[in-house]
Amino acid sequence: MMLRQGALALAALALTAPGMAQDAVRSPDQIVAAAPARDWVTIAPQDLLVMTLAPDAEGNPRKVVIQLIGAPFSQGWVDNIRTLARDHYWDGMAILRVQDNYVAQWGQPDPGMGIAEKPVPEGLKRMSDADYTAGSPNWLTSSTLRATKEPQVIGDWPAPMLTDPYGDYATFREGWPIAGIQQMHIARQWPVHCYGMVGVGRGNPPDTGDGSQLYAVIGHAPRHLDRNLAVVGRVVEGIEHLSSLPRGKGPASYYADPAKRVPILSVRIAADLPESERPHLQYLSTESESFARYADARANRRDPFFVASAGGADICNIPVPIRAVAAE
Repeated sequence: MMLRQGALALAALALTAPGMAQDAVRSPDQIVAAAPARDWVTIAPQDLLVMTLAPDAEGNPRKVVIQLIGAPFSQGWVDNIRTLARDHYWDGMAILRVQDNYVAQWGQPDPGMGIAEKPVPEGLKRMSDADYTAGSPNWLTSSTLRATKEPQVIGDWPAPMLTDPYGDYATFREGWPIAGIQQMHIARQWPVHCYGMVGVGRGNPPDTGDGSQLYAVIGHAPRHLDRNLAVVGRVVEGIEHLSSLPRGKGPASYYADPAKRVPILSVRIAADLPESERPHLQYLSTESESFARYADARANRRDPFFVASAGGADICNIPVPIRAVAAE
């Protein structure tokens, strides 16, 4: 993504006094609901991974939809995931591990689990730990880096910028929460482990994982995992089918009882499904005026329920809104 030059004027106005008057009593949800159609971005079907789990005990269907992250982040792993899905690699496998306030994990079993390893398709890419982040001299420069506790739209970066204990700043990039560090005139950025984010399981370094074992965050954001594992996407629909599963009782919360493992019926790229079976989803553009207002409202609650405003927000407490839409 080329850096957009100049401040996004309307978004900047959303964080100044005139905008505050308009949003004085509106909740974040109300701001999102009022966002015009031009502020929503359609997620391409080739960027959606549809995982169908076995029905629950009452026979209700369970479908989990994952949006795969775009360039420049984690693209080697994302390419592998598309290859694995098109090979039907995960069909017949299972959710192997559910750890409370942490992750749900599925796919390739770890050694010592008593489950035979499943061979992966030939030609998968191999990545190094340097690929956990991406860097460019075009994203930010030290002269424009002014992250603060309260989200602000600054300089030539069009999305809200805020401080972050895990990096020099946190912000949003084309719909994704990211953090970064400034090294002279090079910014290194990475997608962060917020609730619902999907990452790649691996062994000890130098192993970085090939994408055959995945996990989704189902608890408080484990930000210590940032830059240590590859974040490849986020659950945009059906997270409840993972976060509500029984917790594993074995080591590292793997299911000691094989009967507890939820079978995976299929995993497909949405573009490979019939049109009638494809999910149709949009996210609120993080470069839009509506998102700037929404981010400000998440940090400064003014709606009637609240007695005190926090005056700031963690990057993971500003989840990017997602909505389902009718097929065009």
